[in-house]
Amino acid sequence: MTTTTKPTINLIVLLGATATGKTRLAVEAARLLNAEIISADSRQVYRGMDIGTGKDLAEYEEIPYHLIDIVDPGYEFNVFEFQQRFCRAFEEIEQRDHLSLLCGGTGLYLDAVLGDYRLAQVPHNTALRAELKALDDAQLRERLMQLSPQQHNETDLVDRERTVRAIEIASAPPAKPHPVLQRLQPLVFGLHWERSVIRKRITARLKQRLDEGMIDEVVQLHDRGTPWETLEFYGLEYRFIAEHLQGKLNRNDMVQKLNSAIHKFAKRQETWFRRMERHGCTIHWLQGDQHPLAQMMSIIGQYSR
Repeated sequence: MTTTTKPTINLIVLLGATATGKTRLAVEAARLLNAEIISADSRQVYRGMDIGTGKDLAEYEEIPYHLIDIVDPGYEFNVFEFQQRFCRAFEEIEQRDHLSLLCGGTGLYLDAVLGDYRLAQVPHNTALRAELKALDDAQLRERLMQLSPQQHNETDLVDRERTVRAIEIASAPPAKPHPVLQRLQPLVFGLHWERSVIRKRITARLKQRLDEGMIDEVVQLHDRGTPWETLEFYGLEYRFIAEHLQGKLNRNDMVQKLNSAIHKFAKRQETWFRRMERHGCTIHWLQGDQHPLAQMMSIIGQYSR
């Protein structure tokens, strides 16, 4: 009688566009798998940015989570730091003999783990900076796009100093692969809803967040010292609410424009996930309206740890 050995996994990944319900599903799965959740969200790292980033911390209950509320607004968190912190969290979870469950929708962060981005801490390059000083802003942007066409962080394209730094990083020699990333054996899931459903979910969630005090959250962040200009770079919610609070948009226009922008953002996320698939990442898509936890656990059951 022939026996087949189950393939081994040591990382579960749950990705999806905004408002798909990733956090709730991740928590439900973590309970069944004795897992700890690592967030792959570029904004949830910031303290005090709770409602606008959809942290939904109450949903975690007893489940440990990582890479949420780890830096203050104004701190320039980046993909290199995310990758390093992910690797540390993964090792700590592994030492506790728990499973890591990476959950989020920031495509660049997910790619930095699943695509084994070879990132390094890049020092300032004085000679390169002297060369770049002669270029105007448009030329700097063109230089960066030639080096790194996939730009996730919009501030790297609109803030001159950040553009220079991004060119500096993109021009550096490739780093060695991180040993943790080299031994990952991930199983990747995506949470999907029909387009008409996700539109309704986005609109309903925006209304809920506004009712929960999202505008007051932005007021408090500004009162504690975060400039309007900085808030505008922390995602759509903070950008449009900051404009409203400065008198640039009335409340109704702010809500309508923000709602529309979030819909477009969700489409961009889905485009990124399709790109990941084209580049070799196998994503098991779960249908949000068809018992996704049962679908997920059925597939996980085909693997061993």
